[in-house]
Amino acid sequence: MSKPINVAVRWLVAAGLALSFGCSDTSTNEPAAGRGPSITDILSTDDTGSYRRATRPFTLRFPWDHGAHPEFKHEWWYFTGNVVSKEGHRFGYQFTLFRSALTPQPRTGPSAWTTNQIYMGHLAVTDVNNGSFYHDERFARGAMGLAGVTTEPFRAWLEDWSAIEAQPTALACNECLRLTITAVHRDFRIAITVANNKPMVRHGVNGWSQKSETPTNASYYYSYTRMTTEGAIRVNGRDHSVSGLSWFDHEWSTSFLESNHTGWDWFSLQLSTDSELMLFRMRDRERAARDYLSGSFIDRSGGVTPLAGNDFEISALATWKSLKTGIIYPSGWRIEAPGHGLSLTVSPWINDQEITSTFRYWEGAVSVKGRLGEQDVTGSGYVELTGYD
Repeated sequence: MSKPINVAVRWLVAAGLALSFGCSDTSTNEPAAGRGPSITDILSTDDTGSYRRATRPFTLRFPWDHGAHPEFKHEWWYFTGNVVSKEGHRFGYQFTLFRSALTPQPRTGPSAWTTNQIYMGHLAVTDVNNGSFYHDERFARGAMGLAGVTTEPFRAWLEDWSAIEAQPTALACNECLRLTITAVHRDFRIAITVANNKPMVRHGVNGWSQKSETPTNASYYYSYTRMTTEGAIRVNGRDHSVSGLSWFDHEWSTSFLESNHTGWDWFSLQLSTDSELMLFRMRDRERAARDYLSGSFIDRSGGVTPLAGNDFEISALATWKSLKTGIIYPSGWRIEAPGHGLSLTVSPWINDQEITSTFRYWEGAVSVKGRLGEQDVTGSGYVELTGYD
């Protein structure tokens, strides 16, 4: 069996099992049995077919580009945040909706179940004070109203998990977005509202973000990097009223990884100077010198400075080995960008923030401290690590 077919079959099996058994819950404490398809398998460049590809910059238009782009193979709407209760209880959260096309063209047929789109949802909460991590996963077809994304008003949902545009408010920014996010698991839940207080950020060249030297390995990628967040998080049978900051990424692509790339390290950091930093490193299989690095620095006013690979360095400070999967991840990082006056230390709030569902990766809330120019800075954010299995 060729690799493209094998990858597609493994994706279908994963989705089909979830759908066939009507199963939406994934244990938050037990390791997943066996090795399923990795995120890097799914995002490999082998099977591009006649899907559209992110080959050059083009003008993003809103609100339409908040919605789905089904002619591309992959897409995600990604929310992460760090929040604190009135009593000082700290939490991190992740809420993500992934879309994957099974064919380049829509499927037609007499059944209302017919679709070429599969959706996957991931929900995670980090209870920092208690050193606990919870996560859940769901799959659904993009049919029968089970999952999808619409615009005007924006709505992204998978069953009863959703991010829905709230009542518009007079925010002093361009392309404003205010969303209510609700997602419930039997052991934990989030119900929060996020609203941007800085302009949207288009990464790369006007939103065209290359992932390697090959121009066709790229995505269309924009972010809301600082979203005021309020609401409630429930863990261990107790509701906590929380507030803090969130980050929203929307990205779509068809070919993402070079054949020599094993995965990526991705950072979204919100600093006490009201500035933000997005960085990623696509890791080479054999030589770190061939890693592909890119990023964006966003200043207090929303101005964006693109960062290339020779502008910054990311160094791991330690490692952590998962007792669930045996995977060894980096844990703690030094980020240096001398030309931009940046020297930061990034530390996980807790080590065990590993997703161990169908796809295994580390996605965790982190703290930040260091220097920006002549200023001492602190902050918080999220780090994602894929391909370490």
